[in-house]
Amino acid sequence: MVMAMDEQPKTATNLPQFSARQALAQHWPLYIIEGVLLAGFMISACGFSILLEYPHAPGYAAIHSDFFRRALIGVAMGATAVGLIYSPIGKKSGAHMNPAFTLSFLWLQKIAVWDAIFYMVGQFIGGVLGVLFSRLVFGAALASHQIKWIVTVPGPQGVGAAWLGEFLISAILMGTVLLVNRSQTLSRFTGLFAGVLIFLFVTFEAPYSGFSMNPARTVASALPADIWTQCWIYFTAPVLGMLAAVELHALVIRERHLLCPRYTHSSLSHHVLPCDCRCGVLEVLTKPVFMEASQ
Repeated sequence: MVMAMDEQPKTATNLPQFSARQALAQHWPLYIIEGVLLAGFMISACGFSILLEYPHAPGYAAIHSDFFRRALIGVAMGATAVGLIYSPIGKKSGAHMNPAFTLSFLWLQKIAVWDAIFYMVGQFIGGVLGVLFSRLVFGAALASHQIKWIVTVPGPQGVGAAWLGEFLISAILMGTVLLVNRSQTLSRFTGLFAGVLIFLFVTFEAPYSGFSMNPARTVASALPADIWTQCWIYFTAPVLGMLAAVELHALVIRERHLLCPRYTHSSLSHHVLPCDCRCGVLEVLTKPVFMEASQ
């Protein structure tokens, strides 16, 4: 069944074209929110890493298995991501928290250029501030030899394994979000799917790449630590992995306007503050023709 013209979801042609000044004037709260969200994620990552990996911390002393300690960090980070995504401010900005994620919105032409730029600026600044705040809170433990500001560096398997790992986990995350968002039943749980994946990635993939999936997250640790080992991996692999997932989905469903990588499509994000990407997924999901049109 083909949707009528007046039933089509909003697409890139509906996006207003802002200048940098206009974007800042109208959407500056969203950019600040993005920084706050990633700062919160980094504070949580620093805190739980110290609790479970610093030799003088109680978690390290109580749990002797590296695997189980890493799995607990994965649980904590997955839960943190879910909490941020479904928080009131997370619903407002869409909780990208990741330049690679924001670039996927831009690639789909569902966010204005200046909005995307300022989202990413907010993410980089927020991530660094989150780590610096963690240094004040947790003290010298964060800069210790064991924690090293939780920098992301390739594991003993080498650069190739690290790049491939980052590419795959980024593609899997984006692919899952796009797939779940095509289901009227599951779309409300997209953020939960993301949290589960983060748990799995930290638990099983982190030994290969350190688990970044996020250029801003990598810079947040690398800048105060002054450790930039193979940093190019964490800029290229996440972006290319997510864009590859976008293009694969676009090839399968053949209607790019039905794709949206937003973690949550709550009523709050649409009625309190307009959806930053104006993706139209809510309008599509509420129509019975959605699944037919996507085939």
